[in-house]
Formats: sequence, structure tokens, C-alpha cells
Amino acid sequence: MDARVRNAAVAGIRGLALTVVSLAGSLTLFLLSVLSIVFIVLGVGVLTTPWVLDLVRHWANWRRVVAAEWSGVRIPATYRPLPSAQIVGKVERCRLMLIDPATWRDLRWLLVDMTAGFVTALVPAALVLYPFEGYAIAAGLWRVLAPTGYWYGFVPITGQESALLAAALGTVILAVGIFTAPHLLKVHFQLTRAALTPSGGELADRVAVLTETRRDAVDTSAAELRRIERDLHDGAQARLVAMGMDLGTVEALIEKDPAKAKELLAQARQSSADALAELRDLVHGIHPPVLAERGLGDAVRALALRLPVATEVEVDQAGRADAPVESAAYFAISEALTNAVKHAGADRIWVDISHADGHLRVAVTDNGKGGAVIRDGGGLGGVERRLATFDGVLAVSSPAGGPTMVTMEIPCVLS
Repeated sequence: MDARVRNAAVAGIRGLALTVVSLAGSLTLFLLSVLSIVFIVLGVGVLTTPWVLDLVRHWANWRRVVAAEWSGVRIPATYRPLPSAQIVGKVERCRLMLIDPATWRDLRWLLVDMTAGFVTALVPAALVLYPFEGYAIAAGLWRVLAPTGYWYGFVPITGQESALLAAALGTVILAVGIFTAPHLLKVHFQLTRAALTPSGGELADRVAVLTETRRDAVDTSAAELRRIERDLHDGAQARLVAMGMDLGTVEALIEKDPAKAKELLAQARQSSADALAELRDLVHGIHPPVLAERGLGDAVRALALRLPVATEVEVDQAGRADAPVESAAYFAISEALTNAVKHAGADRIWVDISHADGHLRVAVTDNGKGGAVIRDGGGLGGVERRLATFDGVLAVSSPAGGPTMVTMEIPCVLS
């Protein structure tokens, strides 16, 4: 019974929070979206629409994460990947976002969220919190309210007897709330899923998204291969060639000038050490050995030890994910930590890694100045594209003044 009461109280508080954000956040974003799209005919909307629709997507992704975390409702993100801002211009980016069916589903959801979503979030909050007004009335508040013709529910407050009836009604409402509030909160998220999930053409839409993410993954792999080739050519290969030349000179001088030969041997030994260090760094950038040997948790702990900021790592994961998923999660965490160190001005970072309901969940939180956003061409934009390959979701909460929380979810099973 204690657990039931606690779950109902949590559902009521969460419902109250969603009541506020459903109305204020979704209404604001819907109006901004409509105005920005209308202003496209004036030219201004071409510049503002991608920015506004990015905000809408971040808002929807945050609600996806909250739905999974609070009620276990999984809502897939089916956005078509967008090219980098360096590749396409503002007009093309605006066009690509507007022809994406997921954009219009987001706008439809904003309408639902600020109306029916507001009501479905308010009901569990009211069932849990409204009874306490009845208790306050019975405790003496009726003396203030009775002269004003106040009603508590369907009970008119006229004196102590009616105040006790208000308390009795509050008890009935609270009893109903204890048994139904968590389920009613889940209804709110199921409504969100219904609005955000593709309907008739779900399979075709899903195939289109997978095609885009596969193409993006291929492009990323090709870019990574070019980076490796460039690093090998400019780094380790050049040092090995120089070392070979030094050894050839040593061979010619070893009898004529032993002192010079000894000096060149020392240079060759240093070149071999430098080449080995560069090769190790290159391998670490491809797939850290500690990740392959000991898993994601220990790899992130090793990464945290090298940071100049105090970092705590908590892992609740009974098993290991597939190697590609671990690699994607590791580099996503690495990027989030790098951003926190370079840009947030934080002096403390927390990393939480867990697995539940078939999803790997990672939260990277810092106490810095906030203001982090997902931008094409930026680090978090790259993380979002990397996770999209695995049907992963990225959400960023970073108000001005902080704190910043970067949350990632990747569907996977543990071995």
C-alpha cells in the first residue's frame, strides 16, 4: 500500500508539471511554428522556420524520453536525417524539414498536447492534490470561504458540517487517485504516442527513415576511413619512412663515423616510439581497447579519469550490448563530456548508464552555465545522427544558467 501511495503521489506531481508545460510550451511552439511558416512567403520564414522546427523536435524528443522514463511508453522518432548546414543552404534545409511527414505530425501533436494532453495530465494531478483542499477546508479554512459562496466540488461551503462533507469528498477523490493516477498519467503518454506515431504509411515511412540513416552511416564510415588514411599517411607512415632513411644512413656511417651513427640510431628509436604512440592514439580513436575488453561502463570510467573536471560514473547494466551499440554510446558520451569541459564551464559532471525495457539509457549532467543546443555541424548534431543509425533518441535540457542534461536512449539487448 505504501508503494501504491508513493506511486500515486509521484504521478500527481508529474501530472501537475506536465499540465504546465503542455499548455505553455506546446502553445508557444505551435504559435511560433505557424507564424514562421506563414512568413515564408515574405522571405523571413525561410530563416526562422528551420530554427523553430528544431525547437519543436527537441521538445518532442524530450517528451519521448519522459514518456519512456515515467510510464514505460516508447515513442519512436521517425525524422528523416538532415544534411549538415555546411552542405545545404537555408532554403533547402527549410524545404527538407517541411516535406518531412514527421514535422507535420509534430505540429499536430502540439495541438493535441495543449488541449487533450493538458486535460489528461491535469486529471491525475487533480485526483491526488485536490483532496488536500478539502482537508484544509475542514480544518478551518471554511470560515474564510463560507461567506463567499464557495463550492468544493458539488458541496457548497456554509459551515463546519459542509466542511466535513468536503473532507469526506476529498477522501473519496484521493482513494480514487491512489488507484488510478499512475494509469491516467500513462494515458497522457499514450495519447502523445498516438499523435507522434505514423499511421497508415508507417512501414513506408520507417523504410524511408532507415534508408536515410543507412546512407548517413555509410557517409560517416567513409569519412572516418578517409580520416584514418590521412592520419596514417601524415603521421605514423611519415615517421616510419624517416626511420627507414635514418637506418639506411646508419648502415653507411657505422664504420666511418660511429658517433654520428649512434646519434641517428637514437633518432630512429625516438621516431619508432612516436610512431607507436600515434598508432595507439589512432586505434583508440577507432575503438578503444578498454571498450572491447571490459565494456562500456569501464571504458567511460577510464575516459572520466582523463578529464580535468571531477566526474562521477554510475552504471546499472547487467551484461553488455552489441559492439556497434557500445561504440556509438561511448563516442556519444565522449562528445557530451567534451562539450561539458570545453563550453559549459562546469566543475562537476555526472554520467548515469542503465538498461531497462530493452533500451540502453545514458544521462550526462553537468552543473555548468547551460545553453547547449543541437546544431547541424556541431558535436551534438553528430551524436544525434550517430544514434539515429540505431533508432536512438537524443534529448537536451539546458536552460540558461544550467544545469545541462544530455539524455540518450538506444534500443538494444544485453548479452
